[in-house]
Amino acid sequence: MTLSPDQQVAVDRTATIRGLNDAFRRNPTLGSVVITPAVGALAHDQRLTLLRAVVGFTAFDAGNDPYNEHDFGAIEQDSVSYFWKIDYFDQDYEMGSPDPADPHVTRRVLTIMRGDEY
Repeated sequence: MTLSPDQQVAVDRTATIRGLNDAFRRNPTLGSVVITPAVGALAHDQRLTLLRAVVGFTAFDAGNDPYNEHDFGAIEQDSVSYFWKIDYFDQDYEMGSPDPADPHVTRRVLTIMRGDEY
């Protein structure tokens, strides 16, 4: 199957966003990380374990990654569900990014929350 030029651009754009998200998730210092109150209330070692699980997350599938951008995941830790999500903002963190595929106009924010805070 041959893709049209527009389809190829969309595939390439998705691959770029996915690559930027993977790089950020593996090295959260490339953006901002927000934790919710329930995650903040965890013991330090539990928070570190959860962050390691987010950094190492690879269980992407059609259910949690329908756009193939690797921007969401669910983790089970100590019989509790946690979610993480990457959002895209403009340079001033005031609005959504005009182009999540362009790291020069996008700030990424990783939010980690307990499932019942979603």
